[in-house]
Amino acid sequence: MSLLVTGSIGIDCVTTPHGTRKNIIGGSAVYFSWAAAHFTKVRLVAVVGEDCPRSFDKAFQHPNIDITGLERRAGSKTFRWSGSYDPTMNEATTTAVDLNVLAEKTPRVPAKFADSRIVFLAATHPSLQMELLNQVRNPRLVVADTRDLWINQYRRELIASLKKVDGLVLNDLEARLLTGQVNLVAAIKKIRPLLKPSGPRMVVLKKGEHGCLTAYAETLFAMPAYPTDKVIDPTGAGDSFAGGMLGYLAALPRWSPVHVKQAVAAGTVLASFTIQNFSLDGLKKADPTAVKMRMLEFKKMLTAGLV
Repeated sequence: MSLLVTGSIGIDCVTTPHGTRKNIIGGSAVYFSWAAAHFTKVRLVAVVGEDCPRSFDKAFQHPNIDITGLERRAGSKTFRWSGSYDPTMNEATTTAVDLNVLAEKTPRVPAKFADSRIVFLAATHPSLQMELLNQVRNPRLVVADTRDLWINQYRRELIASLKKVDGLVLNDLEARLLTGQVNLVAAIKKIRPLLKPSGPRMVVLKKGEHGCLTAYAETLFAMPAYPTDKVIDPTGAGDSFAGGMLGYLAALPRWSPVHVKQAVAAGTVLASFTIQNFSLDGLKKADPTAVKMRMLEFKKMLTAGLV
């Protein structure tokens, strides 16, 4: 089933307790695409400036990533982000951000991508998400991401956009900010009515090292994070999670609550590779055998001792 992602591609500078990496590739569309590409083909729609290093081209040399929708815009500059993590590495502190090309017009969805059946709208401005979504004909599943900036400053636009999507991925702090609920189960109950009434009203609340809570149709379940003692750089973990989850679903002809639970496990596993190195280095080392083995280990961990 065809899968399209729209989001950012950026030049990142990241500092963690394990070191600093300057001018490395980042952005939601990059992490999502590489994670999803483990399970299915991905259609990428994004824009960079003319200053985007040609060395970044290697990041798109993946047989399952179609970059027909990648625009290199003359006269523009690429999105840049700098951030640092404290010793717990649970949250990033942004030290500098330059929207650059992300503050300009949205990229066009190529005509051959307009029939995409699954769409992931990364955490750009709600109006930009809708502008991109309007270029896709009759998608079967639309999942959006958001962030505290849009919740705080563009709540009206965000609430209006949610009526056009089937699912929402956000972290626990964003869920509390959006709903005013401290309890995350209560937050999910307030978020689901905001989504498209005819869809499954899928909500995924990410809790970092503590896993996630997921609601799909009438099912609610919790899942832990994949345990690892090697956390080098959490940047991109959330987008890798979404990519693994939707990539897994795109490889299936139909979905049940069981399939969604398996997809969330797949996303959890792909995110666990991302955090083990800077930029895309963790995902690049996640070959099919490594992903399969980690999936089996995770399944065993989740089911051991249960009837």
